[in-house]
Amino acid sequence: MNLHLLYVGLGGALGAMSRHLLGGWVLHHTAQGRFPAGTFAVNVLGCLVIGALAGLAERHAMFSPSMRVFLFTGVLGGFTTFSAFGLETLYLLRRGETGVAAAYVAGSVLLGLAAVWIGFRLAGAGR
Repeated sequence: MNLHLLYVGLGGALGAMSRHLLGGWVLHHTAQGRFPAGTFAVNVLGCLVIGALAGLAERHAMFSPSMRVFLFTGVLGGFTTFSAFGLETLYLLRRGETGVAAAYVAGSVLLGLAAVWIGFRLAGAGR
């Protein structure tokens, strides 16, 4: 078995459990409204953490390839893939690829929502 695959799996399990715990905690400590506060909190925190880790990795080259796979793909991927979306968009913007970044953001949101709607329709649910 590829050792990096094991790191992704272990990190993903930790990230998914952390997402469940934080999302549940936020849900129980916020007003029961229509705003999905738990998912929102997970996504924002995931973006903050991936930004800090990527900044440290870029500035200090402090993570081995195995640790990067464990943290970025595993832990943060299990916690929220929205953090990878944010980091990739930031990299595009930093490289001056504003049009590509805008297309990535718009395409991800619009096609993602369309795909969920199509999935609902294929399953016979939704309106």
